[in-house]
Amino acid sequence: MGKRNYLVEGVSGTGKTSVCQELCRRGYAAIHGDRELRYQGDPTVGEKSEDVGQRFPTVLSAEISHAQNIWDVEKVRRLAANQDDDATFFCGGSRNFNQFLDLFDEVFILDVDVETLNQRLDSRADDDWGKRKSERELILRLHATKEDIPSSGIVIDATQPLVSVVDEILSHVLA
Repeated sequence: MGKRNYLVEGVSGTGKTSVCQELCRRGYAAIHGDRELRYQGDPTVGEKSEDVGQRFPTVLSAEISHAQNIWDVEKVRRLAANQDDDATFFCGGSRNFNQFLDLFDEVFILDVDVETLNQRLDSRADDDWGKRKSERELILRLHATKEDIPSSGIVIDATQPLVSVVDEILSHVLA
């Protein structure tokens, strides 16, 4: 989709969806990876496992579901190869990002403090990811360890107002 491609990553609750919506509102090509690219599958080979919720007890489903939250690598590659737009933003979290990280001109990692993260998770609807105790515990652990986000990229303080977060991302892109 873009002559230049950017990944916007971060743990659940850092604002990836909001950033994607704001980029679209401003007229940028932005792909909501969690809606358009995501499926449940094996992060090493990509094999779909859509019945993950049926195969494992509810107690284990948060950890397993998160670990199997992957993006369709071939679709990411096709979209990144398209040169229709000057810049395209891929927003969302994927456990197999290492398989397509090479496609991006830059990676932006949204980060918030624990208090802000908890406030955002508290404000989610009851059926949204992060409301169940096991999901919240997993998100807080991942936030502390940074184990499932890219190890390098431009860290963006996502506690700022949304327009400021997007302005900061664009300042790096348009520079």
